[in-house]
Amino acid sequence: MDRLLAATARAERDHFWFRGFRLFVEPLVADARAAHGAPLEILDSGCGTGHNLELLRRYGRATGIDLTWTGLTVARQRGERRLARATAARLPFPAKTFGLVTSFDVLYSLPDETERDALAEMFRVLRPGGRLLVNVAALDALRGNHSILSGELRRYSRGALEKKLQAAGFRLRRSTYTNLSILPLVAAVRLAQRVTGHVESQDEIAVPVAPVNAALSGVLALEAAALRVVNMPLGSSLLAYAERP
Repeated sequence: MDRLLAATARAERDHFWFRGFRLFVEPLVADARAAHGAPLEILDSGCGTGHNLELLRRYGRATGIDLTWTGLTVARQRGERRLARATAARLPFPAKTFGLVTSFDVLYSLPDETERDALAEMFRVLRPGGRLLVNVAALDALRGNHSILSGELRRYSRGALEKKLQAAGFRLRRSTYTNLSILPLVAAVRLAQRVTGHVESQDEIAVPVAPVNAALSGVLALEAAALRVVNMPLGSSLLAYAERP
């Protein structure tokens, strides 16, 4: 996990995947802010290097927790101060504290029981009517080298993720696959990795040469625009937006 976070810190500002991800999630964060009618108290559960706290702060006061010292150290070096070292399965906050809880690419690395506890904790710390925004890896067939680097234990289908959220008490407002526009590229890379054998690698998280990175960023920006009106039927990631009733 430390190696993943170090690689993420180098890439997340400029890499096309991270640029696309922020375009996918920001409209939903904005919707949560509009529904609340005032700046939000926001928790990023598993904040990693803290880069997403900058985006979240546009919509309220953002706090991040993470279990790794590496991520928290990088976040603090970025200037973040509202940080705590904690596990997503036992959040150090009173019940009904937050209007929005986010969890980006965390759940897939948690054992089954810990995953259930984490979802229960996110439900507990949300206010009634508060929103949850979760991003996870999708489609078992896309397991690859990056899965080893990230400690991935599972990839999700839309139905499987929805069932887990509903079992935790959440009401689904929306769920959609993302990264459909680059799915052929991802599938080709992962197939090649399967043929040669999976090994830990940071290749997929390294920023490509500028023209390639710009082109893929543009493709994902177009997908993000489409996502404002339609859901994607497939993709390498899965985004779910839910509510505590």
